[in-house]
Formats: sequence, C-alpha cells, structure tokens
Amino acid sequence: MARNKQRLLIEQLDEKLRPFHQAKTIIVPEKGWIHTIRTTLNMTMAQLGNKLNITRQGIKKMEDSEANGTLTLNSLKDVAHALDMQLVYAIVPKQESIDDLITEKAEKLAQKIVLRTNQNMKLENQSIGDDKLNKTIQDLSDELKRDMGKSLWD
Repeated sequence: MARNKQRLLIEQLDEKLRPFHQAKTIIVPEKGWIHTIRTTLNMTMAQLGNKLNITRQGIKKMEDSEANGTLTLNSLKDVAHALDMQLVYAIVPKQESIDDLITEKAEKLAQKIVLRTNQNMKLENQSIGDDKLNKTIQDLSDELKRDMGKSLWD
C-alpha cells in the first residue's frame, strides 16, 4: 500500500513538473532577468525603484545580486509584481522525470553493490559471468526502485 502511495506521489510530481521541462533549455541572461526586462521595457532604475519604494541604487544592487545569484526569491517576486509580471519557480530533474532520476540512482546503487560483492567473490574464485552479473544488477535495481529506500540518496 505504501509503495502504491509513493508511486502515485511520483507520478503526480512528474505531472506537475512536466510544463517546466522545456524551461530547462532557457538561458538566463548574463545580467539577470530584472535588468534585461527593465531595459527591454525602456524603464529606468528610478522608475522601477519608485514602484518598489526603493532608490535607484537599490535597484542597481538588486540587479547585481540577481546576476550573482544572491537575490532572494521574495525580492524577485516583489520585482515581478512591480513589473506586472509573475515569478515562476521550480526545481526540475536533469533527467526527463523524477521516475527517471529514481531509476538512475537505483541502477548506480545496484551496480555498486553487485560489483563490490562480485569483486569479493572473484578473490575467492567464485565470480559469476557477465550475463548473470547484469541480470543481478537489473534485479537489484528493480528492487531498490520499488522499495525506494533512503539509501538511494547517499
């Protein structure tokens, strides 16, 4: 029952993240979104500052902070609101889906475990053939994915 619930949660999260998948290809402007949008709209720092009740220097500091990756999400949200825009935020897997991430982690862990065990067996002249080794890795990977224990993330 718990596995079914976990599976459902993974599927739901994958569905929520699907619209963001294409966003991974977007390159953030070197000077950041605030500067890029503000200058594209032909808006001065003073004008944006007035909307946020901060000085022109405050806007400069925000733009620099964003470009350096140190601006807070709340500040970005405030700027988006002042520009009549919306901040869109997500953390997305590098793979196609969360399920693919889990599969990759399970396969790596299974390979590590099986190859370590096989190495010990080799020392005792009891190693198994490549086909059996690959089947064992796949079986363990499937089991690790099904159980989704915390060890996947070590």
